[in-house]
Amino acid sequence: MKRSDLTEKLLDIKRENGWSWKHICGEIGGHSDVLIVGAILGQMKLTKPQAAAAAKLFGLSRVEQALLNEVPMRGEGMTMPPTDPLIYRFYELVMINGPAWKALIEEEFGDGIMSAIDFDMTMQRVADPKGDRVSIGMTGKFLPYKYYGATGNNAPLGYKEE
Repeated sequence: MKRSDLTEKLLDIKRENGWSWKHICGEIGGHSDVLIVGAILGQMKLTKPQAAAAAKLFGLSRVEQALLNEVPMRGEGMTMPPTDPLIYRFYELVMINGPAWKALIEEEFGDGIMSAIDFDMTMQRVADPKGDRVSIGMTGKFLPYKYYGATGNNAPLGYKEE
């Protein structure tokens, strides 16, 4: 069975039962809703206990349960640039604001990147009289670049220089 086939099966079961993502995430538990939904959509992996909970919830076979615990081919099937309007807006945010984010992060932390692996994300609805707002918070570990072959007084990592 391919991961994409399992994703379609899980989405069909979700539809048939009228389940919300909140219900599914509550039943599987253990991580953020973003990670669990990402796993159901084939982009993340569940831990073994989570995969077992998902298998029980969705009535999956042992092979399907094991597939939920395997590392997926992330980003597979995603057209670039994205064509879905909501996903494209995130792409647009990065294209427009990415250079400023990069400059500000490097000024604060030094030469490096924000991890997308050691990473947390939250999403919530914020009431606003002019129209509700989507609030997304992201935190990622700062990973300094390593300067290969650094010797003497040369810093081996790209932390901010004072």
